[in-house]
Amino acid sequence: MADRHTPISQDAAPDAAAPDPWTDLRAHTAARLALGRSGSALPTRALLEFGVAHAQARDAVHVQLDADVLAHTLQAQGCDTLQVASAAADRATYLLRPDLGRHLGAADAERLRAENVGSSHPTGPDGCDLLLVAADGLSSAAVAHHAAPLVQAIRAQAPGGWRIGPVVIATEARVALGDEVGALLGARLVAVLIGERPGLSAPDSLGIYLTWHPRVGRHDAQRNCISNVRPEGLPVQAAAARLWWLCQEARRLGLTGIGLKDRSDAAVVTGAAGGAPLPRRPQQGSESGDR
Repeated sequence: MADRHTPISQDAAPDAAAPDPWTDLRAHTAARLALGRSGSALPTRALLEFGVAHAQARDAVHVQLDADVLAHTLQAQGCDTLQVASAAADRATYLLRPDLGRHLGAADAERLRAENVGSSHPTGPDGCDLLLVAADGLSSAAVAHHAAPLVQAIRAQAPGGWRIGPVVIATEARVALGDEVGALLGARLVAVLIGERPGLSAPDSLGIYLTWHPRVGRHDAQRNCISNVRPEGLPVQAAAARLWWLCQEARRLGLTGIGLKDRSDAAVVTGAAGGAPLPRRPQQGSESGDR
């Protein structure tokens, strides 16, 4: 029997975090790969980073959007704003009852009807060509971080002759809420800028859903989607250029959705240095889970 005081040989010591020969791939993706190992488990760093990412994703869903701060930021950019809430009374109800997030609360619906009767906003009795709705969706972080820069880029790239309505800030909102808002304000097109379902590498991804002639009862096949709007995905300038390409085609064809194919790949970002081509278009209908 070996002496109990005999030191353990170095070969018998537990493995330290072993480098992975695929580590170089991590420079090309935010996906969790080539994390290495410590014995038969993940290294402590990888476990801690996963915990942080999971907490950020949960916060993106559960933390309330500060609509007043967003409104102040947009107003400083020269935008008129309106604030509305869905029929979901709170965040817990919103998550459990998606149907309530698709409709305005009764008081806000009545208020928007009154807004469209007067002329205090660019909509007025004749409506507007494009209405922007900034909706918290499933990631308030996405809207808080990217909505104001995206609105600014959209307004800066607006083609001549287009009337843009006030920015409507919607809380506890799903995509379809934009249909009711757009119908009440007489918009020909509505673009809902909404927080997408957060992932473990993208807690602040913003999606844009464009709908021609919005009205209650529109469905996803009648919309076009631009997804993953964020600095690490589709930059706001490129997203704005893609949106305007779709808007102009929608007006020409009189529709959005499966009948409007995104062929904007050959377009260039307005004002981009050297006229850089747009990034590859995102796939239609992302799994954002905010519908």
